[in-house]
Amino acid sequence: MELFDKIQAAEKYISSKVTPQSKIGIVLGTGLGALAEEVEIELTIEFKDIPHFPEPTVLGHQGKMIFGSIAGVQVILLAGRFHYYEGYTMEEVTFPIRVLSAIGVKQLVLSNVAGGLQEDLLPGHLVFLKDHINLQHANPLRGKNDERLGPRFPDMLKTYRKDLNQKALEFCEKMNIPARQGVYVALAGPNLETPAEYNFLHLIGGDVVGMSTVPEVIVAKHMAMDVFAVSIVSNKCYPIESITETTIEEVVAVANKASEQLLRLMKELLPLMN
Repeated sequence: MELFDKIQAAEKYISSKVTPQSKIGIVLGTGLGALAEEVEIELTIEFKDIPHFPEPTVLGHQGKMIFGSIAGVQVILLAGRFHYYEGYTMEEVTFPIRVLSAIGVKQLVLSNVAGGLQEDLLPGHLVFLKDHINLQHANPLRGKNDERLGPRFPDMLKTYRKDLNQKALEFCEKMNIPARQGVYVALAGPNLETPAEYNFLHLIGGDVVGMSTVPEVIVAKHMAMDVFAVSIVSNKCYPIESITETTIEEVVAVANKASEQLLRLMKELLPLMN
């Protein structure tokens, strides 16, 4: 079955359960599933019930598509995402983004937790993405292009919503939340990086490093969706002498603690997007 047909099958199933009203989709990263509890829920669909959807295998990813509202704004929330390191293809990793587009989403909000590559970035700080460096060795657009989904060579110049970044920075300054704009470096994972790799990523201009988000951003751009993305710094990765061993449980704990600030931010930004 071709990708387009798989998307249509998923869209048909979702539309049989609900009539999507929102143009805003939100993807929750590792440890941020608690944000789903703040949504005024109208309907929840398990990923496993949607045709051709994979199932998350990582701690902190619930595997649910939630329809509801935040601060009175209708949203479609993906509580959980898929990663290349889980063994999925890039087509599978980004399939939910294509389905969101098929059900009418025009604006995509992506969240993740990531290692901080600048000396002043500490756990819990927010970084609004203004650009990325893709060091993953597979691309979700590789292979035959289907013009029904997007162009063969999408331009990546104006990928991130810098106007929303500025609004987010103004809100964080007002609320005394540590935040900045930055560049996200995407690696395949699942191992964390070596000290030498952290140093390299810092030198090439990275501000945060993670194992997700960029494939979703590429596909969103392919499908002409607007993108706003935010990283929560989970651990300090620079300078080298400040690096400590990090566990997934520690990453999730930082994300859970910062999720309250992220929710406050979303309540501020979503009405602007709407």
